[in-house]
Amino acid sequence: MAVRAVRGAVQLERDAAGHMDEQVAALLTAMLERNGLTVDDLISLWFTATPDLHSDFPAAAARGLGITDVPLICAQELDVEGAMPRVVRVLAHIESDRPRVEIAHVYLGAAAALRKDIAQ
Repeated sequence: MAVRAVRGAVQLERDAAGHMDEQVAALLTAMLERNGLTVDDLISLWFTATPDLHSDFPAAAARGLGITDVPLICAQELDVEGAMPRVVRVLAHIESDRPRVEIAHVYLGAAAALRKDIAQ
């Protein structure tokens, strides 16, 4: 079994805790489903949020999904002029037998524009 990384992102419509929870939960669920993963396959999750998001920690959505014994961390993205606003990104470290080329990275909604080369 290899250690792999799965990327994902979602752009929020507004900075509201309930909305963030809903959107991040949808992102995590899609990342798990598209890669045939369960919570037991997760090693750690690293979340970042753009500086304009203040309402909640993205990791709270993971806890709400039952991801309770996986290390989680949140950080703030660089404040780069012209960057897409209200974006939550996640980097998931996983255990998987899938080759790296078969890992499905998930960019939901408008966030697909961030990585047109790998967005599913």
